[in-house]
Amino acid sequence: MPGWIDTHCHLDAPEFAPDVDAVRAQARAAGVAHCVIPAVARSQWDAVRQLAHRHGDSYALGIHPLYTPQAADEDLEALAAALARHQADPRLVAVGEIGLDGFVPGLDPARQWRFYRAQLQLAQRCGLPVILHVRRSADRLLKGLREVPVRGGIAHAFNGSVQQAQAFIALGFKLGFGGAVTYERALQLRRLAQALPEDAIAMETDAPDIPPHWLYRTAAERAAGQPQRRNSPAELPRIGAEVAALRGLAPADWAARTRANAVAALPGLATLLSQSA
Repeated sequence: MPGWIDTHCHLDAPEFAPDVDAVRAQARAAGVAHCVIPAVARSQWDAVRQLAHRHGDSYALGIHPLYTPQAADEDLEALAAALARHQADPRLVAVGEIGLDGFVPGLDPARQWRFYRAQLQLAQRCGLPVILHVRRSADRLLKGLREVPVRGGIAHAFNGSVQQAQAFIALGFKLGFGGAVTYERALQLRRLAQALPEDAIAMETDAPDIPPHWLYRTAAERAAGQPQRRNSPAELPRIGAEVAALRGLAPADWAARTRANAVAALPGLATLLSQSA
């Protein structure tokens, strides 16, 4: 079996700083062949690039919507320069993580929109796909994509309607599914994972965030002294197996299918995966 592709994994997060090499090795031993590491802020661009090169993975450069309050306007100029500087780097596969967040209070919608649209324009100019942050923002994200068409990409942690899913798919996007789909109470998300076309889904962990149900601790459990367990890319095969079961497929077949979907969404992966095969 060629292995799973984790299309969204924040290996540069502080939670992984003490043991990131061991975390990546554990994921590889579990069957995760490749991780895509999206950046969230200018301060992390060098880190995601270095991690991708160190572990044979890939990366994306961008400014996350949750980081727009502290981002400077010149960070967009710096992003344009970084994308140009690394355009020949085969491990740079997307602009991301970019997008809009309608869930976290206190974020300036106009500022988010300006950063989002500017980064779409950079992706368009560079011919790169994008990795989108989609949280209570699907319709506005789609509006931006229609105004500034890009080379597709992945709508990360998708949790929208069937109609929104179809709209992203029509624009050349795959939909990222991760730990959230493992919760039995996530009825709409599990229905989507079961019913969407097989070429529409990419698998991801968003590690260390969005833990699958077997890692999650309730507030009561945490109060009783049980710590929240850290999500990692090594969880992807089990998450993928749950989605495969929803679709009535063998995990190996689903791993191969979603691997092909990841390459379709992020074409730069094709060369990297052929080199590591």
